[in-house]
Amino acid sequence: MSEDRRQRDERLTRQVGQRSQRKLRARRQQDRGVWFGLGMYGLVGWSVAMPTILGVALGIWLDSRAASRFSWTLLLLFVGLGLGCWTAWYWISREQHAIGHRDDQPPEDGEHDG
Repeated sequence: MSEDRRQRDERLTRQVGQRSQRKLRARRQQDRGVWFGLGMYGLVGWSVAMPTILGVALGIWLDSRAASRFSWTLLLLFVGLGLGCWTAWYWISREQHAIGHRDDQPPEDGEHDG
């Protein structure tokens, strides 16, 4: 058997093993179903929407109180949007890190793919 073919076989074996481990972990984590995914979408949506809305509200209030050469509303809209996007990125990267940590752990004793 050539070295190239042996490397492909090893890579395939490793991929099959990783997929079976992910499948076992998914079975253990039945509580993270559709509702968890929808909740995560909601969390990301609100983490972007709330700072943006609060920035606009504060900007409107500042524009009505203090005359300025620039628009506080527009400035705080972008600040709120940037803060919201950063917050959403933080939550998503945190969840991806947690998923990666779970994938690195070996399956518990007594589990088998069946």
